Amino acid sequence: MPLMMLIMNRIITNTSYRLHLKSIRNPSRFNSEPVEQKSFYLNVFPFKLSLCDVLSLRDSLPTPMFSRNDVSIWSILKKCIGMELSKIAMPVIFNEPLSFLQRLSEYMEHTYLIHQANAATDSVERMKCVAAFAVSAVASQWERTGKPFNPLLGETYELVRDDLGFRWVSEQVSHHPPVSAFHAEGFKEDFVFHGSIYPKLKFWGKSIEAEPKGIITLELPKFNEAYTWTNPTCCVHNIIVGQLWIEQYGNVEVINHKTGERCSMTFKPCGLFGKELHKVEGYILDKSKKKLCAIYGKWTECLYTVDPAAFDAHKKSDKKNSDDKKGKDKRDFLVDEEPEEMPPPDAETVQVIPGSELIWKITPRPDNSAKFYAFSTFAMQLNELEKSMEGVVPPTDSRLRPDIRAMENGDIDLASAEKKRLEEKQRTARKNRSKSTDEWKTRWFQQGPNPHNKAQDWLYVKGYWDRNYTQLPDIY
Repeated sequence: MPLMMLIMNRIITNTSYRLHLKSIRNPSRFNSEPVEQKSFYLNVFPFKLSLCDVLSLRDSLPTPMFSRNDVSIWSILKKCIGMELSKIAMPVIFNEPLSFLQRLSEYMEHTYLIHQANAATDSVERMKCVAAFAVSAVASQWERTGKPFNPLLGETYELVRDDLGFRWVSEQVSHHPPVSAFHAEGFKEDFVFHGSIYPKLKFWGKSIEAEPKGIITLELPKFNEAYTWTNPTCCVHNIIVGQLWIEQYGNVEVINHKTGERCSMTFKPCGLFGKELHKVEGYILDKSKKKLCAIYGKWTECLYTVDPAAFDAHKKSDKKNSDDKKGKDKRDFLVDEEPEEMPPPDAETVQVIPGSELIWKITPRPDNSAKFYAFSTFAMQLNELEKSMEGVVPPTDSRLRPDIRAMENGDIDLASAEKKRLEEKQRTARKNRSKSTDEWKTRWFQQGPNPHNKAQDWLYVKGYWDRNYTQLPDIY
């Protein structure tokens, strides 16, 4: 075999299992690549490749999503008002063909913001990038009304993205309560991103609320800095009747544990008139709580920073104009009442304050997104199973779940049957453990205090990428 073919074979079948060559056959994408990435492509492939020789990431799913119009969710949820929904078995028709572990990996879609933080020499500039990353991490939830599959105990998911410069591993470390732990690291050892999420779902009659309890941590070794935060609450409205729509609300505080600086942001609830729909605003503060800059935008669109004095003046003027327009209608005080309908599209604009700096803008969804569960292009690729992955990813990887694969392939009956089979298999395994002295042991994470704020967390214990997957449980 010629030397170049040996090199090619080694690259394509190495432990990262995928080489991102889409750029080679897409000139516009190639031109947008970083200089070092272009150099890599040109050095490895100094010869022409035919299209069939090039591995590429997919931009659609095998089949479009199913219609949910003929299925009544009320018949399932009417007895669950106020209850925690993680223990309720939902029909597969209300799912999307991803595991929650895969859904979590969508945090990494805008990894370039971490790279920008590493390139910044000023801690406030780094905080801007990290705050933007925290907001961008929840942007994928916009219009995503399908429920991801609950991970099985011991389920794992890995994601290696050479083009974005990271690798990710996650594990379902607990079933009751459900806890998902993840760990991502940069190829250049320039960042570590990790966390554990315990999503609490509740049904409130007209809406389902998802509170993603848990700590998220980003470490930048170059600066010996660590940032922690928690995500906002997500709410899906009009569960029973009307058009489904999503909002996020709550306070998010990103803390730099080295400098004491923090970015305190509020994800605003919609309100009756839709004026606050998807709004995010707040301030970056120093350790004495002095405002260093303001941050504002919408988690569905973009994020800006501006001088805090300019932001405060704009807020004051905007409030006065709003009060004059409404005539101080008494309805202004009914802020806790849930809006009946989705706010109009004109609520989707961000008024840019003069002197503002754009720090993040969402990647547009593909034209076929509505057909495929409102997935972004990044999400379309998460369950892709290439031949080169077989025998490389562990048997517990989410891509190998037969219920998710069946749903993605358009076989809803098989997906439902497999989902029930896997749930029953998990229950049987739990009963068998309860009758013996055997206790469930996590493989890649262990519980312990977060090194930066001492709160309970699940931390990566290393070893996953050694590819030794003996003694893993048979969960599928």
